[in-house]
Amino acid sequence: MTFAAPLEAKSIRFRARSFVAFTLTPEAPLSEWLESLDRWIGNSPGYFTGRPVVLDLNTLKPEVSQIETLVVELGHRGIRIYAIEFDGGPALGHHLPPALIGAKEATSDGLLAGAKAAAGKPDEAKADEGKETRLGGDTLMVKTPIRSGQSVFHAHGDVIVLGSVASGSEIVASGSIHVYGTLRGRASAGVLGNSAARIFCRKNEAELLSVDGWYCTAEEMEPSVRGKAVQAFLDNDTLRIATLG
Repeated sequence: MTFAAPLEAKSIRFRARSFVAFTLTPEAPLSEWLESLDRWIGNSPGYFTGRPVVLDLNTLKPEVSQIETLVVELGHRGIRIYAIEFDGGPALGHHLPPALIGAKEATSDGLLAGAKAAAGKPDEAKADEGKETRLGGDTLMVKTPIRSGQSVFHAHGDVIVLGSVASGSEIVASGSIHVYGTLRGRASAGVLGNSAARIFCRKNEAELLSVDGWYCTAEEMEPSVRGKAVQAFLDNDTLRIATLG
């Protein structure tokens, strides 16, 4: 007769982790909102690829059936919803993303900040170490040009880039963005709700400029602000782009 040895009890380890999630806040009429989203995606293909997205429904306040349709529509556009924020809304079924509880604005030092290659290869990541410096007041300074395919995410304040920003790259910051070279990629400032944020660059060849969710693409910019030193800022919920000097 043989006896099985008792299984050794193993502890289960839980960890809390903070990260930046992009929030989509649809508004009525939904068809027009989706059309605006399609224009954004058309001008910035792949913008949401691989990124956690939270669907904020506190403005739209839809029924469950409408939520189901909206999640499917976003899925067709390559946008995967990780969670839904809907205070006091109806119970969501298991087939829908979970309801988000206790959401807070991003402030943790554990959030992603700094430049990372799109391919995410370990050797490339090591090569970029030391090229970013934290300045006082939670400002991130990037000392080298930002290459095509790279992204800089900084959820703590301003971003300063000493070089140029290539086409196909992007900068996302909760504060303002300063580029002391040519800005050819995408720049999104004030992404956590800071309407006072601004974008400054020495030469504007940007694919897209955005402040607090209000954006302007290269095709929509006036010729008078292309190739010039400019600043982008919000004025009564309108994104203004003005030359400097």
